[in-house]
Amino acid sequence: MSKLQTRVLCVDDHRVVLEGLASMIRRQPDMRVVASASTGEQALAFFQEHQPDVTLMDLQLPGMSGLETIRLIRHGWPGARIIVLTMFQGDEDIYRALQAGAATYLLKDVLTRDLIRTIREVHAGRCPIPPAVAEHLRAHPDHAALSPREVAVVELIAQGRRNKEIARELGISVETTKVHVKKLLGKLAVSDRAAAVTVALRRGIIHLG
Repeated sequence: MSKLQTRVLCVDDHRVVLEGLASMIRRQPDMRVVASASTGEQALAFFQEHQPDVTLMDLQLPGMSGLETIRLIRHGWPGARIIVLTMFQGDEDIYRALQAGAATYLLKDVLTRDLIRTIREVHAGRCPIPPAVAEHLRAHPDHAALSPREVAVVELIAQGRRNKEIARELGISVETTKVHVKKLLGKLAVSDRAAAVTVALRRGIIHLG
């Protein structure tokens, strides 16, 4: 019987969430949890050990992020089937996760039946995208993606840093910092720094805490 079951790896840094997922999956006769991880490093080790059919991955993990964990798993095991299960719902979060190799993207408030159905579909090789997630993804402006340096700048702006402090932190000149700020304002279609932070947070380009 176990050979017919879909083997699932659950990754989340909250014990209650892991226990809830395990309980939910345990009730399905065609599924079983092979391991639960609370960090990206554990997820990599458990993936290598158990070679699960489907992995449920949170994005917000201590240390190595869920996004980086997805990239490393897919690099080592290109056929890995990963479902992102997270609270993050910005278009940039979704875009990055799918680009990294996730099969689909679900929010944690998804109904049990929808999550179970999605696990079965992903195991079967499909990539079902929920309508709400697809709508966020359609809003993603591919032509206006911030560069890694621009993301670093807006993260520091969100921390209240001024241009001189940002320049010192990143090891660049104040003039170069001003250029980055001007470019990111344009890409985010805003006119000031406060609005840039608001949009970057809403879209999932940066996160607080």
